[in-house]
Amino acid sequence: MQRLPAVGRRHIAECRRCDRLLAGPATGRVDAPLALVLAALLLLIPATIEPLLRVASHGAARVCWLASGITGLWREGFVSLAVIVGAFCLAFPYLYLGALIAVLAALRLGRRSHMGPAFRWILRLRPWMMLEIFLVGCFVAYSRLRLVAGVQVLAGGWCLMGATAALLLALTQLDERTVWDALPLRLATRHGGPQAVGRGSPGLAIACTACELLVTDTRAGSACPRCGATLHHRKPYAFRVTAALVAAGFMLYVPANALPVLTLVSFGHEQSNTIITGVLELIHDRLWPLALIVFLASIVVPLLKLCGLTWMLLATLQGSPRSLIARTRLFRVIDTVGSWSNIDVFVASVLVALLQFGAIADARAGAGLTAFAAVVILTMIATRTFDTRLMWDASRGE
Repeated sequence: MQRLPAVGRRHIAECRRCDRLLAGPATGRVDAPLALVLAALLLLIPATIEPLLRVASHGAARVCWLASGITGLWREGFVSLAVIVGAFCLAFPYLYLGALIAVLAALRLGRRSHMGPAFRWILRLRPWMMLEIFLVGCFVAYSRLRLVAGVQVLAGGWCLMGATAALLLALTQLDERTVWDALPLRLATRHGGPQAVGRGSPGLAIACTACELLVTDTRAGSACPRCGATLHHRKPYAFRVTAALVAAGFMLYVPANALPVLTLVSFGHEQSNTIITGVLELIHDRLWPLALIVFLASIVVPLLKLCGLTWMLLATLQGSPRSLIARTRLFRVIDTVGSWSNIDVFVASVLVALLQFGAIADARAGAGLTAFAAVVILTMIATRTFDTRLMWDASRGE
């Protein structure tokens, strides 16, 4: 446990052991993130109903909406991919922005009761809300399309850029601890009345894994008095579940990289692209920045997540005290960048929606795309289920 001093506007507070940011310059702000989240939602509405891109080739033209990639994948029989793209790029952004506006507005108006569970689900939803990743996927698809056809960014595309910029700026101004500290604690529960740790000695306490509140006079299985999450000394079955997910991710990583993720047809000639051949094609077309982004997001990051989690699991199993801080920092990195691996899925959805000109130009999703999406989702769930405190426990022989 670490007690934080008052943090000024130009100061930050970090964990004295692993340097995790505990409080930053955005501490205490509510108005700025609320205004920016409202702007993001208002821009997302026209981004959804207006077309994003227009492609013209040999006298024919096609227009792409935000939902076009979903319908294109569904039409080709990739129902699971269509559901994934629809959830990550359409349903979850609206749900996330609407819920966040409700919580911040309630804080602004002083109506703070029952907001703890809502904010807990908002934070859980954030990694699965991938509006900014979809936008980068649109940039990659746009750059590839310009080589074979005329591409025009329409009103929906500009609104999508604005919504994404407003959202990212809002997240830089939003401090989670400010929200949690403003929320009230509920009264006693049936398990003996959990209480927040006061100024005295915490004694035997359980730290909530959702809002990080230290709770005394309670036991595992009771509810957090601030956010309503079930309290556990450590996440139940964290080691076994994470190990199973990582093993499944390794098994799917091979077909995800060996099978084609996209098949392009140009004047009757078919070209099947795997993830690595797609990167090489970007390099051949001298699109070096995009090639680097796709290589890091689609090849390096999934492998980093799988190998990093494997290292953490083995070190925990062996009770190794070596590189504990490095492992903890690595976990934070892979937890932050894990969702960016979905760029290839979003690129394929945009190309499938736009390149539908018959034998002249056509794009079809491949079986490798399904395996790759499964790897990304499994590794993201694995980082959610793993409890880094197990590494510290094992190093002390607990």
